[in-house]
Amino acid sequence: MDMDHRAKRVAIVGAGTSGLAACKHLLARRFRPVVFEAGESVGGLWTRTLASTRLQSHAATYRYSDFPWPDSAGAYPRHDQVVDYLAAYARRFGVDGCVRFRSRVVAAEYVGDAPDRWERWAGNGEAFGDGSGAWRLTVRHRGESETEPETQEVHEFDFLILCIGMFSGVPNIPAAFPGPEAFRGRVLHSMELSDMAHADAAALVKGKRVAVVGSSKSAFEIANDCAEANGAGTPCTVVCRNPQWMMHRPAVWGGVSIGYLYMNRFAELMVPRLGAGAASRVLAALLAPLAWAISAATGAWYRREIPMREYGMEPGHGFARCVSSCLLSVLPDGFYDRVREGSVVFARSRSFGFRHDGLVLDGAEERVVPADVVIFATGFRGDKKLRDMFASTRVKDFIGASAPLYRECVHPRIPQMAVVGYAGGLNAIYACEMEAKWVARLLDGVFRLPSVRQMEESCAEWGRYYARRSGGGGEGQSPGPCLGAVNVWYNDELCRDMGCNPRRKKMKGQGLLAEWFLPYSIVDYADIQ
Repeated sequence: MDMDHRAKRVAIVGAGTSGLAACKHLLARRFRPVVFEAGESVGGLWTRTLASTRLQSHAATYRYSDFPWPDSAGAYPRHDQVVDYLAAYARRFGVDGCVRFRSRVVAAEYVGDAPDRWERWAGNGEAFGDGSGAWRLTVRHRGESETEPETQEVHEFDFLILCIGMFSGVPNIPAAFPGPEAFRGRVLHSMELSDMAHADAAALVKGKRVAVVGSSKSAFEIANDCAEANGAGTPCTVVCRNPQWMMHRPAVWGGVSIGYLYMNRFAELMVPRLGAGAASRVLAALLAPLAWAISAATGAWYRREIPMREYGMEPGHGFARCVSSCLLSVLPDGFYDRVREGSVVFARSRSFGFRHDGLVLDGAEERVVPADVVIFATGFRGDKKLRDMFASTRVKDFIGASAPLYRECVHPRIPQMAVVGYAGGLNAIYACEMEAKWVARLLDGVFRLPSVRQMEESCAEWGRYYARRSGGGGEGQSPGPCLGAVNVWYNDELCRDMGCNPRRKKMKGQGLLAEWFLPYSIVDYADIQ
């Protein structure tokens, strides 16, 4: 590929953590992308949170590889500090100059030859194909004030990168019978609550009987906020089907980080590595008793430290399953103190329906949760949000297929497009920055993609893995592919594609023991630009 490819037009949709990383690494390779952001600032979901939201991961792990946090941020920064960090990253690497704020992409359409006839992606395995195809984006712009009319424009780009995430846009609303129309109170999704001004959100729940449907991090955060506002006199009820593992700290046995148990090379030997052959499967089978023992011991420690069993919130699946399905979350500070004092109560239920004064659980009239406000903290339909971006029914059908993306970034049948930040992990920046580096090198012609058939076979294999390893179900079910238990192996695959040594610790002289037993983090990949 000649140097003229850097003059190609590249569009990025979204200026959250993944969109910023994608833009930064394209700028480093002398592209000049355009970033369309529907909001008024960078930061994505971090700009729309509950007032109490803090970073769950330690700041030392939730960071870009070449951009540390300021000392003033502390170990678990507030949501506004996270926004400041992301904005500082955008300024430092010139990303902010590429962003068009208040610009929502409402439709994307591929214009070019039919891709179902190709044996190689985009016709030749290169990012831009033969140059004849393009993406036509319809973009709706809002003015800086409410009085300014919206305008709509159509742009064409040679490559499209979607960085729209999984946790926004299209709420997942569980079925209920009777439905919300039978209820005389307020029904909303956690997305609506997060979009409110903090004072308005606080006023909505103050003095109200609140029922929160869900078992994920957001459900517990909302319940905790309601408990602080109303106390035991007006308790908040958490209605859930399948409890998830919620940690009070990401360390066990007096300070052993779970990274030593699940985020190093040795831990991943206990999981059959995709594409690694029969030897990997045999080794994983031999190590299965050890994997079970680690999961059982870790789960037992958290059960002893957290009174989940006492309050009927013990998960029905092992601790390792929550790691492999990205359902691991951290409890709000002092959450079970609120439960003990009666400010938060739990109600387990397989199904629910509405009636005029609250929720009926499992169709039993004697199991009624009185409520004035019902809040669904039941996640999002990231798959639907992704499909809805496209004008073409054929492309929607491709995206709607059950198999994941190749390397979690490109669809074998959709040319000149990549997705960054859609696959889940135990750390969002860790996953999306590596994907951004891979996509930038693909666009820069460092490597070509394999045949469509090879990519589809790889996608199918990873799809089978996700189906086997995902679990938990219900309102907390992982909304998409999860790299939690195979993040190091996944990064190895990306490194091999990019022509980089995947053995990062050994390469830096840290030795064989460090390579196999120390947790990997994004900092290990900082020199890959």
